[in-house]
Amino acid sequence: MPELPEVETVRRGLVSLVIGKTIRRVDVLWPKIIESPEVDQFRNELVGETIEGVGRRGKYLIFHFTHYDMVSHLRMEGKYEFFPEATTLDKHSHIRFVFTDDSELIYNDVRKFGRMSLMKKNTGLQYKGIQQLGPEPTNETFDLAEFETRLNKAHTMIKPLLLNQKIVAGLGNIYVDEVLWLSKIHPEQPANTLTTKEVEILHQAIITVINKAKEAGGTTIRTYLNALGEAGHFQQELNVYGQTGKPCPRCGTPIAKMKVAQRGTHYCPHCQQLKR
Repeated sequence: MPELPEVETVRRGLVSLVIGKTIRRVDVLWPKIIESPEVDQFRNELVGETIEGVGRRGKYLIFHFTHYDMVSHLRMEGKYEFFPEATTLDKHSHIRFVFTDDSELIYNDVRKFGRMSLMKKNTGLQYKGIQQLGPEPTNETFDLAEFETRLNKAHTMIKPLLLNQKIVAGLGNIYVDEVLWLSKIHPEQPANTLTTKEVEILHQAIITVINKAKEAGGTTIRTYLNALGEAGHFQQELNVYGQTGKPCPRCGTPIAKMKVAQRGTHYCPHCQQLKR
């Protein structure tokens, strides 16, 4: 699944590829991907619109058109592919934006879980899913005191709590495993049992891991490619995710895998001990 660093990489790729392009036609081959408005209106309203910018909030992309915002969530395996001229669609190509210069932007989604919503200009951040997001994991927006307050009130295990986008935006399974390993925190540790020092370390680890992953262009697991058709390379820096049985980079203990809240979870049994 594309997580925040992957979506940010897609955003940067789109900025370099489609800014200033004007839509001549929109083909919708799988209508359920269009959340709102009705499919015919979605297609018609975008004709003649120019892409002025592409933003991001959490895992959501926000396309800024002349008169509209389009919120796009890639979900499990959604991706955008740019072609400088007309191309043949494959069976997983569901939305095609044809530009006036004959180049095309195609939304491809194996599982068809992605969604798009067209909204009034400058209202994309008011999209319901975006309104429910926690802060971006940056030094400027991710407040340590507020984070500690949220954790102190939570009796749930730390891993599923971090996967909750209301706590901090953009973390998924891969990066939560990496963050918890870096912080030496067991994935099943109840959030409200963490000390002030542990919360501080965890807070900084979230910012550090996400920043490094963004710089690396994200993590490629199986099929993920960015908008330029390139694979990210943060997977070369993964310490625990997908490393089952390999020695922990910190202590040499074999990395273990278990299920936490129905999610495959990788951790070091020595470095990340569950405190009772």
